[in-house]
Amino acid sequence: MSHRFQCRCGQLQGQVDQPGRGVRVVCYCKDCQTYAHLLGHPERVLDPLGGTDIVATDSRYVRFTAGTQALACLSLSPRGLLRWYAKCCDTPIAATPRNWKLPYAGMVHTCLSQPDSLAQAFPQVQIRVNTQSAKDKPPGGAGVRGMARLTALMLRLIASRLRGGYRVSPFFDAQGVPVAKVVVAPRASVEQARLAGRRKGF
Repeated sequence: MSHRFQCRCGQLQGQVDQPGRGVRVVCYCKDCQTYAHLLGHPERVLDPLGGTDIVATDSRYVRFTAGTQALACLSLSPRGLLRWYAKCCDTPIAATPRNWKLPYAGMVHTCLSQPDSLAQAFPQVQIRVNTQSAKDKPPGGAGVRGMARLTALMLRLIASRLRGGYRVSPFFDAQGVPVAKVVVAPRASVEQARLAGRRKGF
């Protein structure tokens, strides 16, 4: 089983295999909010409380099937996460560590919700993280089941690293080099976006 995804304009397309192994998370961290404002149209990415709906999975389960020339990579700082997006329409796609040996991919709902419904493969949010940065108190929290699923995912990622599974990734080449040039956003632009993210609403 797989779940198809694409950017907003449809140029970049792909699929997530074994979606049942993913964990659906809402992250309220300041960096995710800053990134949404930096790309523009944060209302397409953030919920009213500043959360980003993400599916955490093993990067080897992610495949691009069309439009890889549109894939771009941005980072908020020289050591920050690699944040992948479609430059054709500025659709956030995923976040990965800089170190390819940790085969994590946080797929963003903005691409997962089309052409297939997000709820089709990932029916419910299982855990909410970094809630201290939310604009108001989020519903629920880090439930026991959600934490258990997230812990299980991390153990699988560690096992994948030990087995060398990290070498199969659409975001890095065979030498561990990102497949798109990593652009570190100018500090002034990041600070401006961070300030915008602190405001209520968008």
